[in-house]
Amino acid sequence: MDPGFTAEQDEIRRTLRELLHKRCGPGELRAALDAPTGHDPALWAALAEQLGLPGLALPERYGGVGCPRTDLALAAEETGRALAPTPLLATSVLAAPLILALGSDAQRARLLPPITDGTLTAALAVPAPALATALALTGPGGGDWAGGGRAGGVQARPAEGGWRLYGEAAQVLDGHSAGLLLVAAHTGGFVRSRTLLFLVAGDAPGVVRTRQTALDATRPQARVQLRHVTAELLGDEAADVPRALAEAGDFAAAFLACEAVGAAGRVLERTVDHLGQRVQFGRPIGSFQAVQHRLADVYVQLQAARSAAYYAAWAAGRTDGVPDGVPDGVPEGATGDAAEHVGGLALAQALEALRLAASEGVQLHGGIGFTWEHEAHLYFKRAAGDELLFGPVHRLRAHAAERAALFTRTEVTV
Repeated sequence: MDPGFTAEQDEIRRTLRELLHKRCGPGELRAALDAPTGHDPALWAALAEQLGLPGLALPERYGGVGCPRTDLALAAEETGRALAPTPLLATSVLAAPLILALGSDAQRARLLPPITDGTLTAALAVPAPALATALALTGPGGGDWAGGGRAGGVQARPAEGGWRLYGEAAQVLDGHSAGLLLVAAHTGGFVRSRTLLFLVAGDAPGVVRTRQTALDATRPQARVQLRHVTAELLGDEAADVPRALAEAGDFAAAFLACEAVGAAGRVLERTVDHLGQRVQFGRPIGSFQAVQHRLADVYVQLQAARSAAYYAAWAAGRTDGVPDGVPDGVPEGATGDAAEHVGGLALAQALEALRLAASEGVQLHGGIGFTWEHEAHLYFKRAAGDELLFGPVHRLRAHAAERAALFTRTEVTV
């Protein structure tokens, strides 16, 4: 692994930070959270037009920039610093890679160009609270989470000229405003049980979408009800949906890890600035040794998380275009899961760092984080909200250990 950034990566990060500094300050952020979409469409359009961010990791033949996924993950550090409420995670990290991996040529040509230019947003809809399991971050992701042939989740039935979906998905990121829904549904009954992905227009007849109140308002969520909705199968019935979701989940974890590192770094910066200005007993409180020790603990945790996040981003880019997920140089016999799928571990480290930085920030600001006027509470809620959606940390680590067979029981013959 080369720990240095390329000139292109430095330029992407610098330009993105400047744009977000101008367009996503505290006032703009709060206004976006109160908007019906939960984000600022003008900011999203600027990110698409000036940086090509929605299509940064998509092939040029579909209008994308054609950069490796590493660049998109590293860019997430800047969006995390600003807590930028955009459809980037739902559209470009979760939905677009699945369309690229499983969609037919016609579906890719129809859907990916408007995603890359920012005119189409998409959302992945799975039954709540199964998002982390569906992405194989905290569970095997085999498909039972979609309904398993029983009531619940979303059920799919063949119909004349296509498919019909019935059911409900909750905690759908940007599901209330997305123009395209990528719905995971169960089909085949109990005997031939399997999970497939379906394309549904956000305004299709029978779709009822309601924005939910979420702990982290910077990640808008929705409940999506599907009442005998006509849907289009993504790809074909032979598609290995659990494997595609696991691949998308590993990259999403690397993306989220970089995002959490950016947020934690910003919290630490704000806390250090505050401690240098707040005076108690005739001196800045940042000069007290006990306070410095607490900040040092946050800094060490943050640097460890940053290293893990960068490695996960590098590993995700290294497997781009490799069908089986195992790049050159991996020892013979190693699997993609054991060799390069490190996103879950990096995410666990980053979420732990963000939780520590945010909680210490609240405490060292004198509890001001619990008031609505200060930004500290937003970072604290981002830490808690991400753990609820994609964790918790101990389950991320436990599943990673299980995939790597770290605790496989062996019999010893004496």
